[in-house]
Formats: sequence, structure tokens, C-alpha cells
Amino acid sequence: MAVQRIHIEHHFPYSVEAVFGFLSVHKNLEKVFFPAKIKRIKDGSDTVDGTGSVRRMRLPLAPAFEETVTEMQPNEKIVYRISKGSPLRNHQGTMVFSGTTGGCKLDYQMEFEGRFPLVGPVVKVALEQGIRQGLKRLRL
Repeated sequence: MAVQRIHIEHHFPYSVEAVFGFLSVHKNLEKVFFPAKIKRIKDGSDTVDGTGSVRRMRLPLAPAFEETVTEMQPNEKIVYRISKGSPLRNHQGTMVFSGTTGGCKLDYQMEFEGRFPLVGPVVKVALEQGIRQGLKRLRL
């Protein structure tokens, strides 16, 4: 299956610390991935939502899946991968945070493959559109 890539750059009028602090909390991601329901099911080794933590995501009409945070550098980067229950494989998401004049830039990249034909391209379109809209609506 072909590798699907999503790359989103979004600028916020908030500090890096505020944006990272918000997006690093699993439950807060419901505002970006609406209408998903997200629950932390395993605490991380450094902080509850940090490296090694696992979140379960449920979307309407779809099976739940789990994501594991594989790397977290406070106020700099979050890397995660789907670890269980998804129609995707080889999934990795990376959020990189950097300061800008008057705010923060989020560089969000995702890469994955579908397990079945056409799954990857369909998920890519829906996911990219949903994330862009979720980030635009985000108010801290």
C-alpha cells in the first residue's frame, strides 16, 4: 500500500508553552479530533501523558484504536504511533513546536499506510481536513 503523508503548519497567537501544554494532554485532543472521544489508558514514564502513555480514541461508527507516545520533549516535540486496533499501519505522528513573533508555530506531520486498498487515501483526506478545522477552532 502507498505511504500517505499529511503536513500541516498552523500558527497560534499563544506561547509555545501554552500550545504544547494544551496539546500534550490526551483529553484535550478531543477539541482537535472532534467528534473523537479520547481517554488515557496508560500513564507515561515521565508524566501521565508523556513518553510511554497510551490513549484510546473512539470515533463514531469506527472501532476504537490506541496511540502510544514514543517521544516527548517538553515545549519542543511530541511523537506518537498507532499501537493497536487501527485500519492503518506504520503510522507515526510528529508535532514540532517553535516560537514565532507573537505566538507559536505547530508543524504537524503524519505518515501511514492503509491495511487495505483505498483505506489510506480516504483516511488521509478525512484526517487532514478534520485536523485543519480542529486547529482553526482551537482556543486556549
